[in-house]
Amino acid sequence: MGFLAVALGAFGAHGLKRLLDEHGQMETWRTAAHYHLAHAGVLLVLALRSTVAKLPFAFFSVGIVIFSGSLYLLAVTNVRWLGAITPIGGICLLVGWGLLVCGKAFPPQG
Repeated sequence: MGFLAVALGAFGAHGLKRLLDEHGQMETWRTAAHYHLAHAGVLLVLALRSTVAKLPFAFFSVGIVIFSGSLYLLAVTNVRWLGAITPIGGICLLVGWGLLVCGKAFPPQG
């Protein structure tokens, strides 16, 4: 996920610059890459724990795909209704964080 976030961020800044500028969507692409990379870092931290928090991991993974994915598509296609999908991904990311904050993500240590 981290590799993909960096690759897509660079691709948008360089390979798609003209298209994104034409659509006025460079900031949308940056937002997608920013959230993608930040939550890829969260996935890495969760994966390195001795006990992986599977439910938050799943919510973060789905959230990245839906939130960042819909923004990447919106930026490239300029199809505005894709923005209506983005909040679903945002909710998944929030649920992942909520599970971590509530402490329900990890089994009790004994």
